[in-house]
Amino acid sequence: MNAAPRSATRGPTLVQPQNNDEVHSRFDQDRSIGDIIRQTKNLSEDQVEAIVAHQRQHSLRFGEAAVALGLATDSDVVFALSQQFHYPFTPDERRGTNPELVTSSQPFSKQAEAFRAIRSQLMMRVFSPSEPKRALAVLSPDSGDGKTFFTANLGVVLAQLGGRTLVVDADLRGPRLHQLFGIPNVSGLSAILSGRQEENVIFQAPDLPSLYVMPVGVTPPNPLELLERPAFRLLMAELLGKFDHVVVDTPASGLGTDAAVIAGKCGAALLLARKDKSRINRLNDLVGSVGASSAKIAGVIVNEF
Repeated sequence: MNAAPRSATRGPTLVQPQNNDEVHSRFDQDRSIGDIIRQTKNLSEDQVEAIVAHQRQHSLRFGEAAVALGLATDSDVVFALSQQFHYPFTPDERRGTNPELVTSSQPFSKQAEAFRAIRSQLMMRVFSPSEPKRALAVLSPDSGDGKTFFTANLGVVLAQLGGRTLVVDADLRGPRLHQLFGIPNVSGLSAILSGRQEENVIFQAPDLPSLYVMPVGVTPPNPLELLERPAFRLLMAELLGKFDHVVVDTPASGLGTDAAVIAGKCGAALLLARKDKSRINRLNDLVGSVGASSAKIAGVIVNEF
């Protein structure tokens, strides 16, 4: 996708991402599970006939019969279901590339359920139609608290609702979102904020049709100055007009005031503390700095993972 900043005061012009109909047209909801499995596994006609015969003989579903004959795995069946119901899911053969994206690679795990529970709360507190439209900044006191892990997985579960979701890497000091999603980091947020016109600043996340990622790009020498420019607020406003949900990763508050500045321009903040690691006084300081901004504090999450 393209971003062409017009000026520091007018902000960038972003190409409209695909809408849900365009994304979902890739998958035909009327296709049978058997047809999806056949195509995914590249089954021959003889193999399909063997599955159908086993299915009829033992009164099984096509997927169950394919698994019983060793021609498919349970993961293949879940993947086929995900295509029918537009539920993004990373199949087994790709799981090793992004082990931290547990909500995609392990959608039925305890961790994934925890993220879905948090999503439900946020849908009522931040993303409700009755609330002003805001981006959500994820903040924490220290490096290693799990902000990037949390931001990425929250983005996945929001995208699994079907709406267009964008995760933005605003950690201009130590960006990592591009590593989790396996996307390029040649250009991104820093280029937009510095007024440079660059191609490809928003990428679609692999295997997740409704999820998009904006990386940092080149790590700048003046991160706070870039974030305090009007262009960042203008960018957030434009992104909120193009995406259903926008979630923003931030640097640790202990590294400077970047996180509080980002939260104020996003409109909402979710604070993250690490179990047995985060200090209460540091967390209180962060609450105070965010509270002094215009951001709504959505809550505090304790990261146990």
